[in-house]
Amino acid sequence: MNDSSWGAPPQAGYGEPPETGPAQGRPPAGAAYDEADAQRTRPMPVVPGMSELPGTGGAPGTGGAPGTGRAPGTGGAAADRFDSEAGAALTSGPLFRDEMPQEPMASPTPQVPQPPQKKRAGRDLRAAIGVGAGLGAVIVASLFVVKAVFVGVIAVAVVVGLWELTSRLQERKEIRAPLVPLAIGGAAMVVAGYARGAEGAWVAMALTALAVLVWRMTEPPGGYLRDVTAGVFAAFYVPFLATFVSMMLTADDGAWRVLTFLVLTVVSDTGAYAVGWRFGKHKLAPRISPGKTREGLLGAVSFAMAAGALCMEFLIDGGSWWQGLLLGLAVAASATLGDLGESMIKRDLGIKDMGTLLPGHGGIMDRLDSLLPTAPVVWLLLVLFVGSG
Repeated sequence: MNDSSWGAPPQAGYGEPPETGPAQGRPPAGAAYDEADAQRTRPMPVVPGMSELPGTGGAPGTGGAPGTGRAPGTGGAAADRFDSEAGAALTSGPLFRDEMPQEPMASPTPQVPQPPQKKRAGRDLRAAIGVGAGLGAVIVASLFVVKAVFVGVIAVAVVVGLWELTSRLQERKEIRAPLVPLAIGGAAMVVAGYARGAEGAWVAMALTALAVLVWRMTEPPGGYLRDVTAGVFAAFYVPFLATFVSMMLTADDGAWRVLTFLVLTVVSDTGAYAVGWRFGKHKLAPRISPGKTREGLLGAVSFAMAAGALCMEFLIDGGSWWQGLLLGLAVAASATLGDLGESMIKRDLGIKDMGTLLPGHGGIMDRLDSLLPTAPVVWLLLVLFVGSG
């Protein structure tokens, strides 16, 4: 029965007296038609398709062929098709839900105990150690041979870091921070910090920001404020913070100060990784960096404070071990915040690494994330502890 039959006029045999002779249940001629009789003699509506089941033969006097169970007036090709389809649907499966065939239950497969899985590091440790050792050799060689070469190494790292950052901003957010003025201004910032100190670094920073504003004017105005804001942020985040490394180098023991800065940052990261990987259970900032744990932070603090005490006692002129403890604590805090800061940027951009230049490490910016915010902290504390000379 389709929806159109609801509310339709009654059909013959469903509330009207039959139209033909006694075979169809008509009363004898001359007899008065009684509504009650019509009610009693009205044929029972038959469920379509029941005629095809055994033992459901048609009732006598229904006007249909014996065994069809079809009501009078419903004959025709449409009705035959309807009955055959419904009957096929009914006879093709069980009449009741309880009669649904049940699949035999498979015997449970015995569970073979699996050996415990070993913890795996998130990166290729062999590649990471090899690349790190190579970079360390280049840095140390340039640091203790010719200071100007080390300044060039900083400038190259800054330019590559700016390229990675601006490329990811354009790819993921369609932010067009101008790379050319950033690269030129960033390299000039590092050189100015080495040659003229903090004053030179601030002047170079201001000129770089102005160059970003002017350079972006050569393009359509749509997104201008967004692009120049990102450009000024990139200029401060990468080259300006890196300038404090070149400013450390200007002291008489500048090479040892820079080495102390690098050693403490690397030791802090290594301690956080080693302790967190082995004992880490409590997340430090799960929304920003799910891999960092509170146990890892304690490892970073412990390792950095121990390394700081040794470095200040044996590498820095006029330094003492207790100053190294404070320096190590500050480095662990700044390095962790720097790592979380770049993790926040990468999570906003929807990427895992800033680049693929360094196998096992990611990009240059993935190695500078802890170093950049730590540089001004170490520079300031060393100036307070032992002076700027």
